[in-house]
Amino acid sequence: MIPVLHTKRLTLRGPEPGDWPGFRDYFASERAAYTGGQKDEKQAWTIFAAEFGHWAIRGFGMWTVEHAGTPVGIVGCWYPAGWPEKEIGWMLWENAEGKGIAFEAAQAVRAHCYGPFGWTSAVSYIHRDNARSIALAERLGCQLDAAATHPNPDALVYRHPSPQEAAP
Repeated sequence: MIPVLHTKRLTLRGPEPGDWPGFRDYFASERAAYTGGQKDEKQAWTIFAAEFGHWAIRGFGMWTVEHAGTPVGIVGCWYPAGWPEKEIGWMLWENAEGKGIAFEAAQAVRAHCYGPFGWTSAVSYIHRDNARSIALAERLGCQLDAAATHPNPDALVYRHPSPQEAAP
């Protein structure tokens, strides 16, 4: 069962089939440049299905973020086979950036990772040219960890504060 998280403005819930159009459109757009690049519908479908499967395999995954009842992106936990460390990641659909949504959602996700999920550390892998995600990681209190292993050569590793440091 996927927990539902609530913040002041957001609901974070498990992925649902109805999230497909926003997900597909994200990967068809230039917005996907820093998350593996644009994908055709078949490729995007495979990634979308992986969001569901990740929850079943790992017991955690990416939540769909709803703002005012509308899905606006995904934020959550990611740790596929071959990933060096558990990651907190985010992808927002068109017109959702610049409103504090990713920050608010990532704070809730991190609290859940460090609380009920029992994580002792987390990173965010960010493309070196993705200035907006780097700024978000820094706003979340993450520090660049140049010594950490990363999943691809274009990724920077931003380490989240420890559970003790991140506690409210």
